[in-house]
Amino acid sequence: MSDERDGKDAGSLADSTAPSAPAYIDPTAPLPGETYIDGPYLVFNEAYHLRRGYCCNSDCRHCPYR
Repeated sequence: MSDERDGKDAGSLADSTAPSAPAYIDPTAPLPGETYIDGPYLVFNEAYHLRRGYCCNSDCRHCPYR
């Protein structure tokens, strides 16, 4: 049966409210296991730095490039 208010049938409402995929996933975001918390700091481990591919010159604790 049609809904006269908007011209759509009941089946199309379910299709229009289905969740969509995220628009953007940041490729530089740390993956699980690449960080840990040390007091107030988020610390990147060596695996994260190697995946990033360069030194940011921030004197990171686990930087393999220094």
